[in-house]
Amino acid sequence: MILLSKDECAAGADFSGRQLLVLGAGYVGEALCRWAIGRGVKTTAVTRNAETAHRLSELGVQCVIADIAGHDWHNCVPDPPDFVVNCVSSGKGGIEGYRHSYRDGMASILAWARARQGMGTMVYTSSTSVYPQGGGVRVDESASLHPPTSERAEILIETESLALTWPGRVFILRLTGIYGPGRHHLLDALRSGEVALAGKAEHRLNLVHRDDIVSAIWCALSATTAVPGQVFNVTDDQAVTRAELVSWLSTRVGCAMPKFESQTSRGRRTVVPERTIDNARIKSVLGWRPLYPSFREGYRQILGA
Repeated sequence: MILLSKDECAAGADFSGRQLLVLGAGYVGEALCRWAIGRGVKTTAVTRNAETAHRLSELGVQCVIADIAGHDWHNCVPDPPDFVVNCVSSGKGGIEGYRHSYRDGMASILAWARARQGMGTMVYTSSTSVYPQGGGVRVDESASLHPPTSERAEILIETESLALTWPGRVFILRLTGIYGPGRHHLLDALRSGEVALAGKAEHRLNLVHRDDIVSAIWCALSATTAVPGQVFNVTDDQAVTRAELVSWLSTRVGCAMPKFESQTSRGRRTVVPERTIDNARIKSVLGWRPLYPSFREGYRQILGA
C-alpha cells in the first residue's frame, strides 16, 4: 500500500483525468501504475511483459506491449501525455541488453517526444551506481560521476545525458538498492537456510523501499512550475551495515546469524562502493519524506509485523 499525505509534495492534489505514460512497467513501474489508476489518473503503460500488461489492463491501465527501444509504440500512446516516467529495467542480455534497454530506450523516447508538441514533465529513474566514490564518504548530487566504475555505470551516465535533452522539464531520480514486497533477496536467503552470505559484514548498504520510490516520482511530477528539473538521490534516511541488517532480519525470522564471505572469495568483485548516499536535496526541494525511513520500518511492512 502506498500512502501519501496532503502535506507531502503536492501528491494530495487532485490529478484525476490527467494523462500519465509509464515506460517500463517492471517492479517500480507496475506499482506506479497501480498508485496512479487508483487516484483517477488516466494511465498508459508500455511494457515487454504480457503478464504485467494483463494484470494492469484489468485495473484500467491502457497497456502497450512493446520494446521501448523500438518505435512501434510511438503511435499507440497519448499525444501528448501530461506526465512521462521512464522506469525501464535492464531485462536480460548482458551488457548489450543493458545498453539496449537504457541508452537505446531513452533515444527512442526522445525521438517520440521531439516529433510532438507540448511535452510535460518527465521523470527518469536512474541509479546511484553512477557514482564512483567509495571509502565510506557521504555522496550528494554534486559528486563527480567520473571515472565510471564499470561499463554499466558508463551506460547509465550516457542515458542521463540523453534524458537531459528532453524537450520540457525533466527530473532524474538516482535510486539506491530497491526492496519491498516480493523483492527481498537477503530475507529470502535467510529463510532458505543460507549459512554464508557474500560481502563484508561492515559494508554499508543504501536502501529504498519501492513505495518510497513511487512517492518520490509523484513528488517530482507534481512539483510546481517554479521548481526546475534537476537530479535527486532517492534513498532512505539510514545507511546500514550488512551485518546490522542481517542480524535484525535473522532475529525476526528465527534463524541463526550466517557468516559473511568476501565477494572475491566467491570469484566476484565488489560492485557497489562503500559509501552513504545523501537524500537532503529531494527533501529540501520537493518536501519528500520516506514512509520507511530505515530498513526496520520497511521490513516490518514486508513481514507484516
